[in-house]
Amino acid sequence: MKPQIVLVVIFVAALLVAKLVTGAWQLTFSGNLAMCCMLCFTALGHFMFAKGMTMMIPPFIPFRKAWVYITGVAEVLMGIALMIPSQRMLAAYILILFFILILPANIYAAIKHVNLEKGTFDGPGPGYLWYRIPEQLFFIAWVYFFSIQGF
Repeated sequence: MKPQIVLVVIFVAALLVAKLVTGAWQLTFSGNLAMCCMLCFTALGHFMFAKGMTMMIPPFIPFRKAWVYITGVAEVLMGIALMIPSQRMLAAYILILFFILILPANIYAAIKHVNLEKGTFDGPGPGYLWYRIPEQLFFIAWVYFFSIQGF
């Protein structure tokens, strides 16, 4: 829920500031700025909760902790790339692929009841997927509409 709050609050704030400063709503800029900020926010979890994030990755995948850090850095870099018009579309396609590829880790974490922040196995469980899967679809749609389709 926190990432969506960051996304929507930054989006609305950017829209209002853009309207006041430029006289136009600047939907593309605001949508990409909001996603950039959300990605930077979620990337913090890769470093603050590395143990829990590592537990989300199935054991058969090698170098799990390294992947947690790599994907955290990638989130920041892709967020920044969204703010560079010449890099935006490539970053958007990479992010859409990223959002699809992390879904199995979220499913695994839900099945194993991983508590991301505590790094324990007392998390919400499979019911969490009723929220998480639509959330992933929402992020994919957001990136598509603001970064690929544009306004």
